[in-house]
Amino acid sequence: MKRLIIPVLTGMGLCFAQLAANAQEFKQHISKEFTQQKGAVAICNLNGSVKVEGYSGSKVLIEIDETIRADDQQGLDEAKKEFKLGFDQKQDSVIAYTAEPYDTRPHQRQHDDYHRGRDYEVKLEYTVKVPFNSDLYASTVNSGNISVKDVYGTLKVHNVNGSIAIVNAKGTTDARTVNGPVTANYLSNPPDASSYASVNGELNVTYPPRLSVDVQFKSMNGQFYTDFQDTEVLPSRVVKSETKNGNGTVYKLSKNSDVRFGSGGKIFKFETLNGNIYIKKQQ
Repeated sequence: MKRLIIPVLTGMGLCFAQLAANAQEFKQHISKEFTQQKGAVAICNLNGSVKVEGYSGSKVLIEIDETIRADDQQGLDEAKKEFKLGFDQKQDSVIAYTAEPYDTRPHQRQHDDYHRGRDYEVKLEYTVKVPFNSDLYASTVNSGNISVKDVYGTLKVHNVNGSIAIVNAKGTTDARTVNGPVTANYLSNPPDASSYASVNGELNVTYPPRLSVDVQFKSMNGQFYTDFQDTEVLPSRVVKSETKNGNGTVYKLSKNSDVRFGSGGKIFKFETLNGNIYIKKQQ
C-alpha cells in the first residue's frame, strides 16, 4: 500500500509545480495629475488600499501601483485587453475609478458584474495627494485599508474588508466598514452630523475638548467608553412608525443609547455589532 501512495503524491507535487509555473503576473505604475484648487475628489477602488494625504498645493496627484495576477498567459492577455481605469474631471470634481470590465463608481449601473468568473485578478494601490480643503470620497472593498491624513473637507470613507484610519480631520464625516476598526482624530470638531460604523471592529474617535453634540451609540457585543466629563445620559427616545397594513401608528422605544456631550447639538452616530466604542478627549 505504501509503495502505491508515494508515486501518487509525487505526481500531485509535479502537477502543483506545473500550475505554479504557469501563473503569470504583470505590474505597472500609473501617474495622473489634475489642477484643482477646491472641490471634491473621489477614489473608487475595488481591490487594494487607498492612501490620501492633504497638502498645500493646487493639484490632485494620483499614483497607482497596478498588479495583475492570472492563472496563465491567456488570462494575463485577457486582463491587459479588457481592464481599464477611468479618470473624470469636471469643474468641481476629480474621480478616479475602474471603468472596465466593471464600474466601481457608486450608484453606477454595472455593465459587467464584479463577481463574474475571470482567470485574473487586478489589485490597485492608490497613493493620492489633494489640496487641504478638498471634500473626499474614498472607497475600497477587498485586500486593503484606507488612510486619510490632513484632509479638512467633508469625508465619506467606505471600506468592507479592511480598516479606516483618519488623521487630523476637520470636516463632517461618514466612515464605515464591515470587517475592521475605524479610528479618527480631529483638529476641530466636525461642523455637522457625522457617523461611524463597523460590524466587526471597534470605533475609536478623538475630538478636541470643547465637544457639544448628542451621541447615539449602538453595539450588540461591545461597550461604550469616554473620558469626557461633561456628559449626560438622555432618556430613551420614542420612535413613531406606520404599521404595515396602514391601519394605525406604532410607537416604540429606540434601541440606540443617547448621551449628551456639553450642551448638545448635532447628532453623531456610532454603531458596531462586535466591538467597543471609544470617544476620547484630545489631550
